[in-house]
Amino acid sequence: MDIASVFYRFEEIGVCVFSTIDGDFPETRIAHFIAYDNEGLYFMTMNCKPFYKQLKETGKVSILGLKAATQVKMTVDRNLIFDPGYFIRITGEAKEVPIEEIREKHNPMFDYGLEDVERYPNMVFFVINKYKGEIYDYDFNKIHRNHKLERERFSFGNMAYLESGFIIADSCIGCGKCEMVCTFDAISIKENGQRLILGNRCDECGNCMNACPADAIRSRI
Repeated sequence: MDIASVFYRFEEIGVCVFSTIDGDFPETRIAHFIAYDNEGLYFMTMNCKPFYKQLKETGKVSILGLKAATQVKMTVDRNLIFDPGYFIRITGEAKEVPIEEIREKHNPMFDYGLEDVERYPNMVFFVINKYKGEIYDYDFNKIHRNHKLERERFSFGNMAYLESGFIIADSCIGCGKCEMVCTFDAISIKENGQRLILGNRCDECGNCMNACPADAIRSRI
């Protein structure tokens, strides 16, 4: 997923949760992205806030946004219903960008931020110039498609990341028990009868691991 697509997915959500590290504990607050370019994704804070201090001390940040109805419904037979939606998250490295550099970009996306600096002189810009992330698009009740999940992992700035989904080793005996217990329709059959997990559909719930008599299913971590 390219950086423009990542930005506009977050833009569609609007306000997101930004997490930083404060000593031994995580800290969260709401904020939003204001721009992107070939150097990364940009957001703002004030240099008198704990958010700024934590960013300067660690250079690390994680962002999560949800595009969906947030309420969970329960049916009479006690099954949960989630309206279809998606979340997108990234984790990476952030650095402060001087106002002069922002002005020199002559990018209209920064106009509002520069105006905000005039209103609030303590406002500063940060760019996330290296990140890994995931978009998790779910339709658990199969309202719009015949499977529950589509997920994609990606990165920017050459940051390493793991592909999604469990993997099945060559020790698979082709019994199909994993396929029978997979509620995400994430198991495919290879020509030799062994099974294959479709990572873009796999929720990593562990049902297939529990069912496999050959102990052939592994997490990527």
